[in-house]
Amino acid sequence: MNLLDVTKEELVILNLKAKTKEEVITKLIDLIEKEGYLTNRDEFYKAVMEREKISPTGLEEGLATPHGKSKSVKKPVVAIAKLESPIEEWESVDEDNKVDTVFLLGIPESEAGTTHIEILTKLTTLFINDEFVSELKGVREKKELLSLIGKYGQEKVKEKESKSSDKIVLCVTACATGIAHTYMAAEALEKAGRKLGITIYTEKQGASGIEGRFTKELIEKADAIIFATDVAVKEKARFNGKNFIQTRVVEPLKKSEELLERALNNPQGKVKEEDSTNTTTENKSLLSQISSAVLTGISYMIPVIVAGGLMMGLPKLIALPFGDIDIFGSAKYLELHSGAFFQFLVQLDKFGGFIYKFIYPIFAAYLAFSISDKSGLVPGFIGGAFAGGLHFTFWNMSGVPSGFFGAVILGLIAGYSTKFANEKINLPKNLKALKPMLIIPAIGAITIFVSNMYFVDPVFGGLNQFLQDIIKQNENSKYLLSTLIAAFTAFDLGGPVNKAAGAIAIGLASDNVFPLTPRVLSIVIPPIGLGLATLIDKILVGRRVFDEELKIVGESSLLLGFIAISEGAIPFMLKNPLITIPINIMGAIVGSLTAVALGAEQWLPLPAIWGWPLVKKGLPQYLLGLAVGAIFIAVVNVYVRYYILKKEEKNK
Repeated sequence: MNLLDVTKEELVILNLKAKTKEEVITKLIDLIEKEGYLTNRDEFYKAVMEREKISPTGLEEGLATPHGKSKSVKKPVVAIAKLESPIEEWESVDEDNKVDTVFLLGIPESEAGTTHIEILTKLTTLFINDEFVSELKGVREKKELLSLIGKYGQEKVKEKESKSSDKIVLCVTACATGIAHTYMAAEALEKAGRKLGITIYTEKQGASGIEGRFTKELIEKADAIIFATDVAVKEKARFNGKNFIQTRVVEPLKKSEELLERALNNPQGKVKEEDSTNTTTENKSLLSQISSAVLTGISYMIPVIVAGGLMMGLPKLIALPFGDIDIFGSAKYLELHSGAFFQFLVQLDKFGGFIYKFIYPIFAAYLAFSISDKSGLVPGFIGGAFAGGLHFTFWNMSGVPSGFFGAVILGLIAGYSTKFANEKINLPKNLKALKPMLIIPAIGAITIFVSNMYFVDPVFGGLNQFLQDIIKQNENSKYLLSTLIAAFTAFDLGGPVNKAAGAIAIGLASDNVFPLTPRVLSIVIPPIGLGLATLIDKILVGRRVFDEELKIVGESSLLLGFIAISEGAIPFMLKNPLITIPINIMGAIVGSLTAVALGAEQWLPLPAIWGWPLVKKGLPQYLLGLAVGAIFIAVVNVYVRYYILKKEEKNK
């Protein structure tokens, strides 16, 4: 696609007077609507502004690329504005960026995964070209701007840019979201290769899968490989025996020439035969490796959480207008609604719960995969199943699962045990096939079984049992009991301790001993609070303190929180447990005690938004407690994470 096919003079504004991002976007949408690209202006504006909440659209050198995908867009379009005065408050990748040139993309929803990425890629290619950016600053006429885009958008590499060289370097790029930085890094390396006279081929492992996949013949010819990735490299075994360096995806934007020189003259080593290492940072410490592995596990786990949450939330929302929410919790009520429609809703709700059983197996499997590639997947999955307590179900045993701690520990054990076995076990050539097909799977499975049986279940399952016992032993004091139930409900977000607190709280409510107020509040306070934190961080401290992935998770967490699905906040907990868990507990306690002290009472196990009108006593006090707890979590998270970021930046 040529960029000139999606823009024209009528879609360009020069010397636009605007003081805010919203003003600029509004003006550009006015142009797009006037030219007949939209069926619903407000819907498209909403799509663009929703995208603005996810991650920065400001880049560097005064550039910004807001964009929206919507059914209201008839065909792809790009509107452009050069501002009379730069806007400093436009959130950008470069915190010092002052936006003076804006490219607004409108994409039909049906082309979200194709045209969207293609246009962003072409714009990225332009923006990384210093000559284009320099000439763009001096543009004074619309025709001149479009001519500039045409010139550099179609310009081929000039022969004089390249020196004579027979060196070939392959570059794999991948960022967490698989869009902007994936392509920017690739373009930066290609540009540096032309300057240094090195033949560069890039493979983008992005949102659309693997683009520019290297052939077997090309890999054989390559002199070195650069892995510029923030997530695990897909199919890394293809590069066995090749010299390589590993770096983060942003590094080529700063020092691409240096990386190419290092790859050819001072590589980190060779990608070993059957090597399972999928590291994502260079010269990594053990802690950095673990952190990267956890991030990879989270990225694969998020779709499971969202899918499960939707399957559980949709039937409840559909049933809400009929006043039939109780069909999901009351066998007696279900008998009264035995029609096919309600049976379908009930089964859909159960299906969501079924999906949730795979949260920890998927997380642990890909955590292990990040460390040891394919050999870690199966033992990691088994470890996650143990952490979720599936063995108690299948073996008809009683016990307390190890929960998220178990998932992390068993995922790491699966990854490092299979990695160690791959590196240390050497077989004769005619027996090598036995290693990946028989020996490694056997070692991984037995290691996980023994680790879980003699370490993880006794230690972390025992810890969870201990926490349950504490609740049982303190049923007298109203405030102490509220504190304990709130703390343990918020502790593991739907895990075994949460469920134990729920069982005890429901039992006390059934006997008319103590209301469920702290229980139901503490289910929704953490996910709502964490979701809120991702929306207000820049308002509080002037910058984003959550990465792009957690911002996306935050929106899901907020929505799922209102329908009482706390698992949407699990990625926050897994990524930063020492920050997230204590703040969740404190927020749940603060919110619950506020409501209890003011006299709120909820005796029904209905924490979702449709249960709030059924609060028996003190609904305003109940909602105040919820707000206090959620705001506490949001504010404290933002300031704690901001402090940590500033400290890290100071140390660097």
